Amino acid sequence: MRAIASRQNPVVREFRDLADQPDPHGARLLLDGAHLVREAADAGLEFEVVCLASSHLDRRTEESALALALERRGIEIAVVPDKLFAAVSPVRTPSGIAAIAKRRMPRAGLDGIFRGQAGFALVGIDVQEPGNVGALLRVTEAAGACGAVLSGQSASPFSWKALRGSMGSGLRLPVVHEPSPAHLLESLRGLGVKTVAAVARGGTAPDRVRWAGSVAIVVGGEGPGLSEALVEQCDERVTIPMAPTVESLNVTVAAAILLYEARRQRES
Repeated sequence: MRAIASRQNPVVREFRDLADQPDPHGARLLLDGAHLVREAADAGLEFEVVCLASSHLDRRTEESALALALERRGIEIAVVPDKLFAAVSPVRTPSGIAAIAKRRMPRAGLDGIFRGQAGFALVGIDVQEPGNVGALLRVTEAAGACGAVLSGQSASPFSWKALRGSMGSGLRLPVVHEPSPAHLLESLRGLGVKTVAAVARGGTAPDRVRWAGSVAIVVGGEGPGLSEALVEQCDERVTIPMAPTVESLNVTVAAAILLYEARRQRES
């Protein structure tokens, strides 16, 4: 293990830079905490650097055990004083281990996600909270979808906050980013993908939508949801039944309900 003692060390600057500005292509990922670092190792990602807070060296902790296991695999571990580790880790209460990993998954395209006649994916438009983006990736993978597509003003799925929220799904799930929602929906139509827009009122009940074939569930971001112009571009509208006093559901909750209803039908 090597020691890092200065805030001016290039390794510390790399962590700070990735915390402030995630790699737009997801080629380099900032991971904080034993869970994500282990998930990255299990997924076969290559590590640029793994940092361990020095206070864990003389204690039997999950973080120290993971660092030793990675070192035995030939991965270099940098030991950082606890005060300096606070500059390495982007979270308020650092866990004690953090890493920069390289994600070598082939860049996903729409045609890769919607392969054949059974493509099934979630589309998030203007989902601005990184934690919500991460949670959407997690439930998308859990429901067995082929991938996720983010568009508009959605937060980066490769930020440390989104990766933390995805609990590892962001390391494995194919993710496409298309800046223009209108262009995205047009492209999906060209691929023969049925787009189903989630709306608060006036749509078909989830169990009455035909979820077979190549289909994309389209959800809007926090607050206003999908614009009427984008809903008009979609093939169908779906509405989750709610008590009259409830205006809407959190985007992740709504996505989960629709993904699992689609999965139920597709597997029956």
